[in-house]
Amino acid sequence: MSSGSAFQRAYSAEHKAQRASDLADAARTLAARDGVRAVTLTSIAQHAGVHASAVRRYYSSREEILLTLAQEGIEDWAEDAVSRLARYERLSAADIAHALVAGLRKRPLFCDLLTHVTLSLEHESSYECVRAFKVSASHAINSVSDTLTARSALDRTTAEELVMAVLALAAQLWQAGHPSQNTLRLYREEPQLAHVAIDFEYTFPRLATALVDGLAAGRHAQADVE
Repeated sequence: MSSGSAFQRAYSAEHKAQRASDLADAARTLAARDGVRAVTLTSIAQHAGVHASAVRRYYSSREEILLTLAQEGIEDWAEDAVSRLARYERLSAADIAHALVAGLRKRPLFCDLLTHVTLSLEHESSYECVRAFKVSASHAINSVSDTLTARSALDRTTAEELVMAVLALAAQLWQAGHPSQNTLRLYREEPQLAHVAIDFEYTFPRLATALVDGLAAGRHAQADVE
C-alpha cells in the first residue's frame, strides 16, 4: 500500500497521470486477487493509500478504472495474438485456435474483465473513457483479423467474426469455470449436478477449436457455391 503522504494532491499533468496509474495498479492487484466483482472504489482507495473521495479527481467511477484495465488488456492480448499468428506462413484451424486461446488463458484478469465490459463497465464510465476503450478494441480486433486474413484461408469478415466470438467465448467460459463458493458447495453436496461444471483450461481450447473449424468449413462451403 502506498503511504498517505504519497497521495498529496497532484497539480502537474505528470503527477496526475502518475496518480491515475497508481490507482489503476491498485485496482489491477485487487481484481487479480479477489475477482472483478469484489473490487470497490473504497478498496481501491485503501489499497492505494488515499481517501475514497480523492479517487474521483482521477476517475469518475470504479467502473471507469476497470474499463481502463480492460482497454490495456485487449491491447496486450492482441499484440500477443498477432505475434503468435505471425509464426506461421499458412495457418491451420488448429494453429489459429491455439494462437487466439493461448494468450487469453495466460490473462485471467482480462477474461474476467471481458464479462463486465458490456454488462456494467461501459454503463458507468464517462463518454471519453468508453470511446477510448472502443477505439482500442477496434484497433485490436482489426490487427488480429488482418493477420488472420493474410495468413489463412479466412476472409476479412469471417476473421473478424472469429476474433469477436473467441473473446465472447472466453468471457462466458471464464465465469462458468470460476463459480461462486455456494455453487462449488452445491457441486460437492449434490454431485449429480456437477456435470454442468466447466473446467476453463480444458473446455475453452476445445470449443474455440470447434468454432474455428466451423467458420473455416462454412467459408469453404460458401466458396464452393460461389
